[in-house]
Amino acid sequence: MTSPAPDDPQPAVPYGTPDAPRIAVRGEAHLEVDPEIARIGVTVASRGKDRRAALDDLTRRNTTVLDLIKTYGDAVERLETGAFSISPELKDKGRGERVHAYHGRVHITAVLTDFTALGELTTRLADLDLTRVDGPWWALRPDSPAHREARQQAVREAVQRAREYAEALGSTLAALVELADIGAEAPAYPQAPGSRMRSMAYGAATEDTAAAPLDLEPERQRVYAQVNARFTMTPPRL
Repeated sequence: MTSPAPDDPQPAVPYGTPDAPRIAVRGEAHLEVDPEIARIGVTVASRGKDRRAALDDLTRRNTTVLDLIKTYGDAVERLETGAFSISPELKDKGRGERVHAYHGRVHITAVLTDFTALGELTTRLADLDLTRVDGPWWALRPDSPAHREARQQAVREAVQRAREYAEALGSTLAALVELADIGAEAPAYPQAPGSRMRSMAYGAATEDTAAAPLDLEPERQRVYAQVNARFTMTPPRL
């Protein structure tokens, strides 16, 4: 085994030295902020004695839902169509594969930024034929300033905690050795879903009997950040 050359980098000393003690702390931040977006799920269904009738009804109802959502313009940030299916329902009795009816279903997701329009839209959607509405799910955007604020607050809290420990020993912080984002290689904490509203409508409402818009209160979002920080400090006066 050869000894390392004087200029070779030396392995880090995890606990520091008497002349440069290390201090390790954890910084945390918990914020509550207003949501930025709301997501709703819409399921449009149809049922017919033959496949073409079920498909035609589903196409018409799907178009009605999409056209209604699009009338809200900029209030809708994103509109997506998900799973689509047409499936036969077989008769319970009798021989052979005799089809009793066909069921159609299509799933739509809408993301809104205008919460004033959200209650009215969900109510109007729920008034449509064979249309189910799920949601809303409140959330922040991935690049929301709230995430940055939480991370910065966690770092400031770590520095403050380390400084207090050093002062208790009659010392001061000298340098930052490491700053680690806890959980960077672990699964992200799941965002708790917001309050859930479900409704199913089987008959289209007339203009004179339209339901009053729902009053939906946005759910505050919890933002959490956590860091590990290691510092060196001046020799304490023990």
